[in-house]
Formats: sequence, C-alpha cells, structure tokens
Amino acid sequence: MKKVAIIMGSDSDLPILEKTMAVLKDFGVPFETHVYSAHRTPNEAIEFAKNAKNNGFGVMICAAGMAAHLAGVIAANTTLPVIGIPCKSSVLDGMDALLATVQMPSGIPVATVAINGGANAGILATQILALADKELEEKLALKRESDKAKVLEKDKKISLEYKA
Repeated sequence: MKKVAIIMGSDSDLPILEKTMAVLKDFGVPFETHVYSAHRTPNEAIEFAKNAKNNGFGVMICAAGMAAHLAGVIAANTTLPVIGIPCKSSVLDGMDALLATVQMPSGIPVATVAINGGANAGILATQILALADKELEEKLALKRESDKAKVLEKDKKISLEYKA
C-alpha cells in the first residue's frame, strides 16, 4: 500500500494533524509526518515533493495557516494528489488560509477540506488510496455503516425523549 505524506507548515498545526493520523491509523494506512515551511524551508519542501512518488507515497496532506502556501508549493512539484487543510489562525479565523488553499491556479489543483478539517483529510486520503485497494474500500464502507448506525441510534433516543 502507498503511504500518505503529512506535512505541516509549523508544529503548531500538530493538533489538527493528530486527527488525520488517528484516521489513517484506524484504517491501517501507513504515513510519514514532516514539518516543512513554504517560506522558511522552501527547498526542502520542494525536494520532498519531487521525490515523494519514488519514495512510495500515494497522497500528500498539507496543513498550514495564514498565507497557507504549503499545499500549493507541494502540488506544484508533484503529480500526486494533494489535500490542503487550512488552519485557523488568531487573525482571520482561518478564512485567509481557506481562501489561499482553494484559489490555486488552473493545472495545480489542491483538494481542500474544511478549516481545521484534519479528520476529513485522513478520510479523503484513504478514499484516494482505496481506488487501488479493495480491502481499504471495504473498511471505508464499514465505517460509513458504523457512522450511520450511530446517527440512527441518536435519532431514536432524541425522538423518544422529546416527544409531545
């Protein structure tokens, strides 16, 4: 199975990416985690992206806040799918990172999840890898059924408790 690269622009993004890592662990998806800044370590980020495919990666997840250029820098230097997680900052509540992540130029796409959407990034990466892995596809289907059962159980409890 291909690995997932998890790259954060700063270690302050780690709490968001811990959710990503938890999802990948639950599905048994191997990953590596790194800190590369689009602005402070651009050469290292670019080198990592250029070699990612040859190093066994199938998907790359990038988390960054504020200007959030990391996902774009990575996407510009690989043909692998890149998922961007815009991270909430104290200044503009993550809207700056969201807009920077979704406004990629034509030809350099970055799939974008919600602000601080670490769990969904892990699920999306798993879905991408599942295109070539039947066992992973089955694990995703089981998770969907489990999630559905939890919601229906909550519905049953609430509808019984709040009935006129």
